[in-house]
Amino acid sequence: MSAPSKAAPPSAGYGRVFAVPEFRAVFAAHVLSMLGVIVSEIALSVLVYDLTRSPLLSALTFALGFLPYAVGGTLLAPVADRFPARRVLVACDLVCAGCVALMTVPGSGIGLLLALRCALAVVSPVFAGTRMATLADVLGDGDLFVLGRSLLRIVAQSALLVGYGLGGLLLTAVSPRHALLITVGTFLASATLLRCGTRHRPARTRPSAGAPAPGPRLLFADRRVRVLLLMFWIPAAFSVVPEALAAPYADELGRGSTGLGLLMCALPVGTVAGELFAGARLGPAARERVALPLLCLTLLPYLGYALRPGLALSLLLLLLSGAGSAYTLGLDQWFVRAVPKELRGRAMTVLSAGLMTVQGVGMTLAGVAAQMAGVRTAVAGAGVAGVLCCCGLAVAARATESRDGAARNMTGR
Repeated sequence: MSAPSKAAPPSAGYGRVFAVPEFRAVFAAHVLSMLGVIVSEIALSVLVYDLTRSPLLSALTFALGFLPYAVGGTLLAPVADRFPARRVLVACDLVCAGCVALMTVPGSGIGLLLALRCALAVVSPVFAGTRMATLADVLGDGDLFVLGRSLLRIVAQSALLVGYGLGGLLLTAVSPRHALLITVGTFLASATLLRCGTRHRPARTRPSAGAPAPGPRLLFADRRVRVLLLMFWIPAAFSVVPEALAAPYADELGRGSTGLGLLMCALPVGTVAGELFAGARLGPAARERVALPLLCLTLLPYLGYALRPGLALSLLLLLLSGAGSAYTLGLDQWFVRAVPKELRGRAMTVLSAGLMTVQGVGMTLAGVAAQMAGVRTAVAGAGVAGVLCCCGLAVAARATESRDGAARNMTGR
């Protein structure tokens, strides 16, 4: 087990994590990176629409945030372990800053803008995976790691609630290209924080001369790791269905843009509330004990859409489903325990890339299902299929639980 860079005082909840100086730098850099990503997405979408007046191309700038993740996660995953983590993180931030800076050049064509958007998406899983693996170096691979990872997820979910609104306000004051210049600054600030606020650590793996670096295939050869990856990915593919269909559902309810905004916020609010409660009020053993039950229940509220709920009940269903995603805190502990330290960077990169990819696929399939059967049927169907898949994954997890010594906490014995 890796030792934290500085022993944390025995305080309750998330306060222990902020007692570690290196984590404070990683956390601040994460906030800045999230701001850069969100503002650049909005500004680029507006810029593309201003140049083309095409809703399709404007929407494509968002879609390109999902599609190249699989490429980056598959081809570049070994980078997270082949080079020192701090160097990889700083390099990723500098690449993002350079890509966004090129977007601000007057006369940049649509093809170049979309290509640069793809480059950002290819780099993102490497950055996210390396950062997650670095958390285990900074905080150790025990409870502090779980709480630190939870905080980064909470920042990401909170950014969904406020980031797009703030980005929209920013664009009322400055042009899209000037907004993009601001994001260049956030990426550079993130790189500076990581360079100065974290210490150098050697690469996790040093392949022999002439020997290829082991890729994601080595991870999938381990049954325990395969099951844990699917436990992250499969629920995420189903959970995005209500968000993907929020606009047509709000239209069906006759609630307009206000209803749309509430429907988009409900799931992230529930997720943040569930994570905060589990992280602050439950101990490590309790979080692992409730992980499998929550996994099986988190998508169950979607079945309520079959009852044709109004806006208030729909929001409650989404809040409950979001709160159920607190199962990920227990899952984080099992995953970092199951993956060998020398493969941790590429494992986290594959995990991050897979999450984004399955969410993009889930959104696409949600649209197809809604087109054929209606919005309510599509969401309720996602609930049925999701619950069945999650229950199957829970059974598979118990069958492999002895691999990481988690039997007592997973089953409650």
